[in-house]
Amino acid sequence: MLTKSVKINEAKKVEIVESEVIKTEATDQIVRVTRGGICGSDVHYYLEGGIGDFKLQHPMTLGHEVVGIIPETEQPVAINPSRPCNKCSDCLSGHSNQCKNMRFFGSAMLNPHVDGGFSEFVAVSAQQIVPYDSSIDPQIMAFSEPLSVAIHAVNQAGSLVGKKVLVTGAGPIGALVIAVCKNVGAVEVVASDIQESCRESAEKMGATSVINPLDTNSKYIEDKGYFDVTFEASAAISALHFAIDATKPEGTIVQVGMRPGMVDFPLTKFLVKEIKYVGSFRFTHEFYTAVKWLESGDINPLPLLSHTFAFTQAEEALKMASDKTQSIKVQLNFEVEK
Repeated sequence: MLTKSVKINEAKKVEIVESEVIKTEATDQIVRVTRGGICGSDVHYYLEGGIGDFKLQHPMTLGHEVVGIIPETEQPVAINPSRPCNKCSDCLSGHSNQCKNMRFFGSAMLNPHVDGGFSEFVAVSAQQIVPYDSSIDPQIMAFSEPLSVAIHAVNQAGSLVGKKVLVTGAGPIGALVIAVCKNVGAVEVVASDIQESCRESAEKMGATSVINPLDTNSKYIEDKGYFDVTFEASAAISALHFAIDATKPEGTIVQVGMRPGMVDFPLTKFLVKEIKYVGSFRFTHEFYTAVKWLESGDINPLPLLSHTFAFTQAEEALKMASDKTQSIKVQLNFEVEK
């Protein structure tokens, strides 16, 4: 079977390429892709030709936030981009996101690289397919993967019932973290972002208030901090400093945003306040929760959807996704061509 795919060849060089659909295992199922969301990692591959130390060695299909339809049954499905080995100690202990043999859609971590889901047709294992109600719009279900990331991050913090929460960085992941926090019982969720558009979308996603980190915001750092839990979703050094100042002693900071290399870390403040600093990477079982919450309407992600392009306009879409002054979440529609 032939398919047209969005291939990244090198920085700022994207092409629509026709090739054979390749099954990793004979039991893989073919899914016709309907929608795909552009993630920050896709933007990094487009702008820089890689992410940190993982550089493109050959052309790779982008994309890991995709949904589609099983052609034989017309059943719509969300596609989990994770393909763990299910054999290593991490997988067997319930931590498949740490799988040493993980094959994750659209990743240059391995060589040969793992092609992503920005393709008319993809071959996936049965464990990657999660059916959903056909009445739900694919543009909603295409948020399954980023919502999974947000749910996993919130799970890392423990119970948020009655807690006061800060989210630094209100891009798509940060905004979804806000929605999840409200959904699980946080009494107050404050969003911090330098972009006015992100602060506006944070309010739409449930933030009780929003702040500009360039302002003083002294009320949140007085008396050793205000928040029980902080989710740092920007990967900005200044945001991490503010998080430590604004989090109460014995509070928790969950690091969601990621950047390569070392950062300027205020170790003394961190130690004196006995803050718990927890990492959050991808997700495990949370993908199924994300699909259920989107299906039931517990989370409405559409305030984050700013632009939609035909998949044949992928490069234009990537340029738009790169401009945070204009876009929040950009999606590709695989059911139309231009």
